[in-house]
Amino acid sequence: MSQPDPGTSDAAASKAAAATPSLVPDQVVLVVDFGAQYAQLIARRVRELNVYSEIVRADISAEEVRRRGPAAIILSGGPASVHVEGAPLLDPGIYELGVPILGICYGSQLIAEQLGGRVDRSGQGEYGRTTLTVATDVPSSLLGPAPESGQTVWMSHFDGITELPEGFVGCASTPNAPVAVLENDEARIWGVQYHPEVIHTPDGMNVMRRFLHELAGCEPNWTVGSFVDSAVEAIRAQIGDGRAICGLSGGVDSAVAAALVHAAIGHRLTCVYVDTGLMRLGESDQVVDTFQRHQGIELIHVRAGDQFLERLADVTEPEAKRKTIGELFIRVFEQASGGIDDANFLVQGTLYPDVIESGTAQAAKIKSHHNVGGLPDDLEFELVEPLRNLFKDEVRQVGTKLGLPDEIVWRQPFPGPGLGVRIIGEVTAEKVAVLQEADAIVRQEIRQAGLEREVWQAFAVLADIRSVGVMGDERTYARPIIIRAVTSEDAMTADWARLPYDLLEKMSNRIINEVEGVNRVVYDITSKPPGTIEWE
Repeated sequence: MSQPDPGTSDAAASKAAAATPSLVPDQVVLVVDFGAQYAQLIARRVRELNVYSEIVRADISAEEVRRRGPAAIILSGGPASVHVEGAPLLDPGIYELGVPILGICYGSQLIAEQLGGRVDRSGQGEYGRTTLTVATDVPSSLLGPAPESGQTVWMSHFDGITELPEGFVGCASTPNAPVAVLENDEARIWGVQYHPEVIHTPDGMNVMRRFLHELAGCEPNWTVGSFVDSAVEAIRAQIGDGRAICGLSGGVDSAVAAALVHAAIGHRLTCVYVDTGLMRLGESDQVVDTFQRHQGIELIHVRAGDQFLERLADVTEPEAKRKTIGELFIRVFEQASGGIDDANFLVQGTLYPDVIESGTAQAAKIKSHHNVGGLPDDLEFELVEPLRNLFKDEVRQVGTKLGLPDEIVWRQPFPGPGLGVRIIGEVTAEKVAVLQEADAIVRQEIRQAGLEREVWQAFAVLADIRSVGVMGDERTYARPIIIRAVTSEDAMTADWARLPYDLLEKMSNRIINEVEGVNRVVYDITSKPPGTIEWE
């Protein structure tokens, strides 16, 4: 199911997590999040090196770490200073477990401070690219063979390590970081002041590879193929001889979840597609065609656009919209699936970023997500969420592995509430029609420019204002369309896409000439953070 939160308690979200079959491999790397903007990127980089990773909160206890038995631990960076009151600390007992640890930025300073070294404010921080000079008289197990002339690294710090803890050696420095790399091979603890996970550190992935594969002894066996095999096995174990239903949204997540469950239980899966009337132009027909005709999956198509528009009348506040759409979606879904008496499992396309953004022990709530907090307490189904631990790029790989067509696998992410949260203010049939046409033009031009796979999302937003214009020597007072296009790796952070001016001009001209009621087009150049990808 892929629709938003109708106002659910934490109990329902906990129920969702508890019901999910365990797809965590025996070997896992824990990324301890100290509030870094790059924590999710670190976790992804670990997976790119074919080792499974999960993000955990900063106050995880040594006992919890011992229980989980990770193959390695990575301490992320963070915005705080180790000297600030209330700065997050690591349970000291974790250092004594013998688990290999790599500290990054704040994580390296925390290692030094907690194990008896010293961290001081140097008076001049380092931000951006700088040169790392590797010590020639101190061999480094983490850096390996390194050029004597130095290498480029990405820095983002103000404090610096000035004294090493007992048993540690300093292996490299930068102009404003006398200890840019610290190591204690016997204790199996390493730290780097810079950020090896970002592309601006050219040798960064080699450093992470040496830590994971050589120093921590992690086997590089986390692959899409291994995930699919283990997921199918876990789904079969959970559902047994039962039947399952899946709420298709038309997006990548629910489509891949449905295909994965279908691979596990075949005809015992029935998909329900609730057409809210808030989909992109032509999308409903494509969803029905793909799953009913080409995938051979039983599909119930419910046309409920009028119901949703009626319920959304006079609703303008973003979270109220999400909850209104989500609650009605679930009720329509329940009615449509009521005839499947023997189905007691519900498939959802929940992803790892959904879990994080909806507010977990690791992160404050940014916005409610359909798959995490979108379930009523009286839910009668047991949940199946096979993608809950995956990032979006991994989900696409799984979809391709399962044989889904590119038009589904590479479809740009679409919010659960659909165009309802891309229309600022009240949602009406007229506004939906205007936005569908404008959005179709944006996506067509992106595709024709060959940028569909380079841009994470490109879409139109209909603003709840009017502006003066001149069309055909006549004064107009019509609505503006906002074009939003971003690049991203996993939607946790995003940068506005630098689209060519001639492409933007073409989009603008077509929208104004072809979409009635629009007389102005603007381009959103806000990154995430501080903004979000969606406007509501």
